[in-house]
Amino acid sequence: MPGLIGKKIGMTSVFSTDGKNIPCTVLEVGPCIVSQIKTKEKEGYNSIQLSYDEKKEKRTNKPEIGHFKKAKTTPKKKVVEFEENVDDWNLGDIITVDYFSDDTWVDVSGISKGKGFQGVVKRHGFHGVGGQTHGQHNRNRAPGSIGASSYPSRVFKGMRMAGQTGNKKVKILNLKIVKLILEKNLMVLKGSVPGAKGSYLIIEK
Repeated sequence: MPGLIGKKIGMTSVFSTDGKNIPCTVLEVGPCIVSQIKTKEKEGYNSIQLSYDEKKEKRTNKPEIGHFKKAKTTPKKKVVEFEENVDDWNLGDIITVDYFSDDTWVDVSGISKGKGFQGVVKRHGFHGVGGQTHGQHNRNRAPGSIGASSYPSRVFKGMRMAGQTGNKKVKILNLKIVKLILEKNLMVLKGSVPGAKGSYLIIEK
């Protein structure tokens, strides 16, 4: 299994053995249920489907209820597929945070916080056109020139301009596991991860 599904709880800090204060993120990782096993013979590829986080049955449609009953589990909110050797797992298997170990490194991916429509200063770190002198007015956060005139008479694709910011899939590589709290399925990671509190994350080895 290359990874598990988790949820962002929040941020804290811990002191290292040499007295340094390390900023950390606390994640709830698992328990994840193997809710489907896809094989090359039937679906055309091998993968394991993991499900996480309880969902009320009254908010679940009948096809989903039947899908989870096959795995002998209750409906779940988050479902993710991982490419994996299907011979190592059985339908209904429960995987918890002890799948990982202390002082190892993981990759974490999730949806970043959405910040709405933003200008070039916030979105790309532009410094604006300049001061208020020589006839400049309300230009402190303006993008400035975006292209040439007669040639090529267009704006190049990929030009950094104002627009929707955030709300994208982001993957942070090589975050160190500081501590695992097995009885509560908690993982403490060094550094920050994408998303707001309560958002779903995929943690991969």
